[in-house]
Amino acid sequence: MDHGTLIRSVARWIADARQVVALTGAGVSTASGIPDFRGPQGLWTTQPEKERLFSLDAYLADPDVRRQVWQLRLENPAFTAGPNEAHRALADLERRGRLHTLVTQNIDGLHQAGGSSPERVIEIHGTIHEVECLSCGRRVPAGPVLQQVRDGDPDPACPECGGLQKTATVSFGQALDPSLLQRAHDATMGCDLMLAVGSSLIVHPVALLPRTALETGARLVIVNAEETPYDDRADAVLRGDAGELLRAIVDHLDALQQA
Repeated sequence: MDHGTLIRSVARWIADARQVVALTGAGVSTASGIPDFRGPQGLWTTQPEKERLFSLDAYLADPDVRRQVWQLRLENPAFTAGPNEAHRALADLERRGRLHTLVTQNIDGLHQAGGSSPERVIEIHGTIHEVECLSCGRRVPAGPVLQQVRDGDPDPACPECGGLQKTATVSFGQALDPSLLQRAHDATMGCDLMLAVGSSLIVHPVALLPRTALETGARLVIVNAEETPYDDRADAVLRGDAGELLRAIVDHLDALQQA
């Protein structure tokens, strides 16, 4: 089936769905200048040694790792990037009453910047825009802490308890927030269409959400540049630029609703 026919089918499914849940990954933000991790030009593909910097155990044990991570945070494009067409199209789906929940693996905050309601966005892997203390749980905006790093403090400690701080993102070996995971699971259990966009669908436990959707009888639509483990079980697989494809889906949805 060609792309145009698939897009029209997906728009019809969205129009008819009772509850749509979107699951997004790094491929949604690449057009905003934020590289992914596992794609052909991804950070861990081109610089596999950097993967260690995303381990909680390494972060806790090695001051040099922490210093490197803080320097990476200073350079992270998420602080200067703007939303792209994929973020805006998903926000448009919400505005049209067609998107119930948006579960994102991204930490960049671009869904909210693109117009999605914060209360509908579940940042399952946390956010780079806040810093938390790993000892006392103090959580503050990232800006002032990053300024400390710029001013010469390579590993800023918590001013309340002296504990280690890190951005409020989930590292390897760090548990997801169980309340956020439960919200994502509940939304998935209640959906009859899941739209998986820009995700490799291999990072667990988030990668189990499409399986949960399928097991409850929901349709699964995948929009991704690369193959995923769910392609052979999905109702539709669209390859290409996420923003262009999502915008085409929204445009067809509008045409259906105006007919």
